[in-house]
Amino acid sequence: MRRMSLLIAVVALGSCSTTPQEASYDARGEARLQQALAGKVAGKAMDCLPTYRSADMIRVDDDTLLFRDGANRVYRNELNGSCSGIGSSNYALVTNSFGGSGRICRGDIAKVVDLAAGFTVGSCVIGEFVPYSKPAA
Repeated sequence: MRRMSLLIAVVALGSCSTTPQEASYDARGEARLQQALAGKVAGKAMDCLPTYRSADMIRVDDDTLLFRDGANRVYRNELNGSCSGIGSSNYALVTNSFGGSGRICRGDIAKVVDLAAGFTVGSCVIGEFVPYSKPAA
């Protein structure tokens, strides 16, 4: 009985120690999102965007991506399913463009690939693209 109590106490303490890390992770993502969308208003959602360079993509968290289009516009994409690990420097987000369209579209499957090992470690589905732009003066 004493061992069981000790085990429960260790599990309870262990679960407490991860909470601040998760909270700061969410806070960093939220801060990135607020900074990127500051002063911008949402427009009508779109199904597709031209394929962008990886430098134009901002990872907010495992569920949200932003795509920059110059200094005045950014597209927000809420992924369907979490693309766990896309923030790791060892992982890359890979999408396939069918029919040579050169676009990334809602419903496309994105894979998270481990660059060192060369295999897929996760996947998610691209959502709709919501443009955020500075309002006309």
